Amino acid sequence: MHFAKSGHTLTRYRFCCVALCICLGVSSSTAVTNTVATAEQPYWQQIETLGKNQDVYFYAWGGDPQINAYIQWAAKQVKSQYNINLVHVKLSDTSEAVSRVLAEKSANNDSQGSVDLVWINGANFATMNEHSLLLKQWSNQLPNFAFTDPNNNPAVNFDFGIPTNGMEAPWGQAALTFYYDSLAIDGSVNNQPPTTLNELLRWSAQYPGRFSYPKPPDFLGMSFLKYALVMLHEQSPANTNDSLKNDSLKNDSLKNESLKAQLNQPATDQNTALVLQPLWEFLDKLHPTLWRQGEYFMQSGAQMRRLVDDTELSLAFTFSAPEVPAAVQRYDLPKSIRSYAMDDGSLSNTHFVAIPYNASHQQSAQLVANFLLSPTAQAHKQKPQIWGDSTVLIQSTLTPEQQALFKTRQPHPSALPIDSIKRTLSEPHPSWVEAIMQGWEVRYGASS
Repeated sequence: MHFAKSGHTLTRYRFCCVALCICLGVSSSTAVTNTVATAEQPYWQQIETLGKNQDVYFYAWGGDPQINAYIQWAAKQVKSQYNINLVHVKLSDTSEAVSRVLAEKSANNDSQGSVDLVWINGANFATMNEHSLLLKQWSNQLPNFAFTDPNNNPAVNFDFGIPTNGMEAPWGQAALTFYYDSLAIDGSVNNQPPTTLNELLRWSAQYPGRFSYPKPPDFLGMSFLKYALVMLHEQSPANTNDSLKNDSLKNDSLKNESLKAQLNQPATDQNTALVLQPLWEFLDKLHPTLWRQGEYFMQSGAQMRRLVDDTELSLAFTFSAPEVPAAVQRYDLPKSIRSYAMDDGSLSNTHFVAIPYNASHQQSAQLVANFLLSPTAQAHKQKPQIWGDSTVLIQSTLTPEQQALFKTRQPHPSALPIDSIKRTLSEPHPSWVEAIMQGWEVRYGASS
């Protein structure tokens, strides 16, 4: 009887053990399943999971209060959405960030970099790409990247002619836009400002001291020089192989290419002097007619804008057309300002954000970059009173609700009229920036 009782007790014990084992097995199985689910979590969900509650050090030019204010607005948005602390590290030149990442790589710091996100394009992108300083194949996986219509929009896949290969997320786009004080422009043909490079030279001679440009390496000043260089080669009848026949700089690479085509190739010791000579000849004629006879050059676009506001200059330019009405509305420019695009062409490009290969918070930086590409952020940035930077999003990819975010009231009188830019000019190869800057400094730097 006792045995039977013991047996019954043992049977109950075995049952409990079996049940416990089954439960443990189920629990273990569930844990494994959950682990697999996390490992196989969709890519962007992983980014969101890992990227929240982090710091992101955003290295970006800090020379414009309006842009700085926009970045602070974006910081509040990503703080609210992801608890990301976006820190704007203000730069006077993007090359500072490039040098920092390059130094970290030299010190074998391959995972704890100080730069998480950088505002970049052109020559700085080319340098970082050349030295393998950027994280690859991430930007094309951002959910909001689809709004740029990348399959039909090469501007978001190339930076100054160099493939981005998913290393950059487009942030904004701009074109060289001129603006003038309509009350100060008088006596010229039809009371209109110059609309071609050749007209600009004649106009500046007719109205000496009323135009100038920032000295290199300022971005705007360099943009004006590149615009002039591209147009001079397009206009030159010597833009053929015939111009190379008797030139001492002729070599095999130049025999097969026109001078204009050289602008799309890297600057070399063999082609630099020949390609840049028309620019120096043009500037030799232009400089004596400029503000302060071309013996002194302003340092930045902001200084050029102030000189227009102070009525020292009558004609200036910017690389962001909506910036002009924004400045008028802030009373940084007079109400008589009007914008226009050159008839012979407008230098145009896209600017980007990138993540260094050794960024400490790569996933968090991707969340920030994706937000900067969102319709909400792009529409806010494009407002004249906010920044006035043109969106990189293609309207046909947006829903009607998203498109409505970009609709504005009647354009400000100082704004660039719709469809003013009839012809865009591609940026030269980024290596020409350094070639132009060095040549300019040798010829004109000492006197400026």
